[in-house]
Amino acid sequence: MEVNKVIDAKGLACPMPIVKTKKVMDELNSGDILEVHATDKGAKSDLSAWAKSGGHEILKNTEEGDVLKFWIKKA
Repeated sequence: MEVNKVIDAKGLACPMPIVKTKKVMDELNSGDILEVHATDKGAKSDLSAWAKSGGHEILKNTEEGDVLKFWIKKA
């Protein structure tokens, strides 16, 4: 999977992972893929809901230790 940008939101509490994700997503082109790394367990449901509300698609999400990783395709 070709990622256009990676953001590190590790150690940030809600809602900061969403705030950072939205800011970077606004800079990307439609179809670009953003990789997000977060440690806030709430990010799983928060990012899913945020992506759905914006029409974006979560292509994949994994959990590696205490780091949640998301790959989001911009609408």
